[in-house]
Amino acid sequence: MWKNHPRALPFLFLSEMWERFGYYLMIGIFTLYLKDVEAGFAMTEKEASDLYGTFIALVFLTPFIGGLLADRYLGYKKSIVLGGLLMGAGYLLMGVHHISMLYLAMTLVIVGNGFFKPNISTLLGNLYSTDNYKDKKDEGYNIFYMGINVGAFICNFFGAALQILLGWKFAFMAAGVGMFIGVIVFLIGTKHYAGFDQKKGVQEGDMPFYKIVLFILLPSVIFGVIGWLIKGVASPINTDSYIFGSDSTDAFIFACIPVVFFYGSLYFKAKQEDKRPIGALLTIFAVVILFWAVFKLNGSALTTWADRYTDRQITGSTETVFNSLKLSKEVEYKKDSVELYDANFKLQKTNGVIQKEFNYPLYFRNVAKEELPTEGSKVSLWATNLSQSINPGWVIILTPLVVAFFTFLRGRKKEPSTPSKIAFGLLISALSVLVMVAAVQIGANGTEKVSVWWLVANYGVITIGELFLSPMGLSVVSKLSPTNITSLMMGGWFLSTSIGNKLSGVLASMWDTYPDKANFFWINFALLMTATLLMFVLLKQLNKVMKEKGIN
Repeated sequence: MWKNHPRALPFLFLSEMWERFGYYLMIGIFTLYLKDVEAGFAMTEKEASDLYGTFIALVFLTPFIGGLLADRYLGYKKSIVLGGLLMGAGYLLMGVHHISMLYLAMTLVIVGNGFFKPNISTLLGNLYSTDNYKDKKDEGYNIFYMGINVGAFICNFFGAALQILLGWKFAFMAAGVGMFIGVIVFLIGTKHYAGFDQKKGVQEGDMPFYKIVLFILLPSVIFGVIGWLIKGVASPINTDSYIFGSDSTDAFIFACIPVVFFYGSLYFKAKQEDKRPIGALLTIFAVVILFWAVFKLNGSALTTWADRYTDRQITGSTETVFNSLKLSKEVEYKKDSVELYDANFKLQKTNGVIQKEFNYPLYFRNVAKEELPTEGSKVSLWATNLSQSINPGWVIILTPLVVAFFTFLRGRKKEPSTPSKIAFGLLISALSVLVMVAAVQIGANGTEKVSVWWLVANYGVITIGELFLSPMGLSVVSKLSPTNITSLMMGGWFLSTSIGNKLSGVLASMWDTYPDKANFFWINFALLMTATLLMFVLLKQLNKVMKEKGIN
């Protein structure tokens, strides 16, 4: 696999694999930890989903700044090492059970990801800039992408075993150790990056960094503070302190206003020949927000579905294997565990103080009566966060098939344009939501548990949509961006991802407000179909712009 590629590729592959191991291990247990009544923070579904949405939104916002700083001032190697160390420290601090430490840890991960994520990909691209490797660039990125998903697939097994054996702290520590291993592997390969780590500095036509600070970052901070304070900060007295669902959501939406305004101004200020390409990119950015809003439910609402509504009981040889690997947990059945459901998941307050109940977990509340075990007996349940490995597992299986499919069409000169691939990606993603609507119907709206195969099918369909859309988004930015603002337009792609991630948290926070869970998924279907219809309506114009640029 490595023979015809730069010698640095295995080191970057393994560095990214271990970085994603740490990140997705942390994401896989994040909301479960926040909601844990005994050892977590006893947050409600709304509180945990809101914090999760804000976190992943900011994680995808910082790569824009991290990429610019590396390009102009730090270089890629220093930025990658700095980012990896910050993220590793953040994961370790998440294991310290204190709310202030949690926020500090999240900050370190957000900043660290900004330095690591964009720059390791850029360094990889530089390795393929020579004539010897130019024609192997796409293959190199495919190999690299597999590293991402290998890390995302295996991490949840380690996270589950450590959480069951030793607790949340050690699962977060494993994420940190994984990140530090990634940094070590990257440093071992240092000699192979020589000549490809050169920062380009400030080029003619680049927007000066002080202008980015003055006209984008500073206004965003000011607007964010205004959004946080506009109705006052939430408190027992001021419970209705927000406009869009929570103080953090208000702050994020307000902070995005000057950034969105800035990107709109790029269109109006552009040269005539650049207006149509910039307009096309801004249109795509706006549409794919809705994709990320639904796709990122994997760490929130779909994790809740796996935890509460999926039949996780295992028996026979499967139980033996899972128990020996510490990937399952034994739960004792008590009749009163069903009746105490409200006390556990809707925590009662007395004089403003939360009264915690510890008859938990309440797995049996929606098990059919005829399938309930005898009083006092135990059953084995596979760990909830293992469901987070389904999507990367599908990516590993389906990526070669999707690549082969487009190669086949290319050979027959029938390969669709990049905007067309994005449109079909949105449509396929919308169809995945119908799988969950069917799962709700089969489970009688959550009163009975359903098979894990519903989750497997849902992730399988949306993964195809992801493979049609996500790589194509980065490709279309590189193809259409005017050369002097390529970094800014790549930042626009990350901005749309960030806004979509936050919207995902807002959607997930509404889970408990839908008595009929099918309606929750119908809302998601409507959002994706709206994006799909918009994309197909605009497709003719977008394809026309691509042809004008002489690209597909």
